[in-house]
Amino acid sequence: MTMDTDRFQIIEGAAPAALERVVAMHAGYYSREHGMGEVFERKVAEGLTEFLPRLQNPRNRLWLATSPSLGGQIVGSIAIDGEDLGDGQAHLRWYILDDGWRAQGLGSALLRRAIEFVDQERFTRTVLWTFKGLDAARHLYERHGFGLAEEYAGAQWGVNLVEQRFEREGGAVPTTGIESLG
Repeated sequence: MTMDTDRFQIIEGAAPAALERVVAMHAGYYSREHGMGEVFERKVAEGLTEFLPRLQNPRNRLWLATSPSLGGQIVGSIAIDGEDLGDGQAHLRWYILDDGWRAQGLGSALLRRAIEFVDQERFTRTVLWTFKGLDAARHLYERHGFGLAEEYAGAQWGVNLVEQRFEREGGAVPTTGIESLG
């Protein structure tokens, strides 16, 4: 399934250079904004490399946002891993927008696509891990029905920070309306 707008297109599934591009977007942003380095980049690359062959499982999905004005370059991604957590839970992963694409509706469009899939597949819960200080992302998660479930000090990404786990119960309805993509 594909979604088109004048500014971007959302495609489902892997595409040429998706692994490289999604890892590069994560590495660039988190290095520049949060001081994360090789440990973070390696973990993102390893996790995505392990996930991509599992897209054959109908409980796993990857959506890529591309820009027609940039020759189809990947400018965003989001994935639902329906296998790794077990117990009917969905794991929201690799959610990122390239520089210049934030605050334009693309993040909401990607997140809505993932939530629609989660609800259609009747996952009992959707879980995502992030860290404190990503206020715009947190606002977006909360607007789409996620709540903070746990917060703890950690260094798994190569830097000390306050890690957070957000959860959304299956079929949860956001407390505020999800705006339409105009």
